[in-house]
Amino acid sequence: MNPFFSLVKLLFKAAIFFTLFAFALNNQADVTVHFFFGYQWTSPLVMVVLISFAGGLLLGILGMVPRWWQQRRAAKRAQSRSDASIPTTGTDKPEENPLSHGL
Repeated sequence: MNPFFSLVKLLFKAAIFFTLFAFALNNQADVTVHFFFGYQWTSPLVMVVLISFAGGLLLGILGMVPRWWQQRRAAKRAQSRSDASIPTTGTDKPEENPLSHGL
């Protein structure tokens, strides 16, 4: 990779880090989160935002897991079907089609 682009990438990451760090420093005031049945939780605003973000990520990942499993099962079934349909010539390697060009 070009050294210039590596430097730009590093500077971009540093800018994001310092922006988030400044956000955390500017949002240290305590907030109270009110739950059901009179429960409440008091914490710095940045912690509430961070925990909410992490919870959203976790919920999104858990929502995608069943679809991932379904696609993995379908890919394995397709792979096993294609492996069964490839004729072998006595070697472990399938025959090369002379008309195939790698696409």
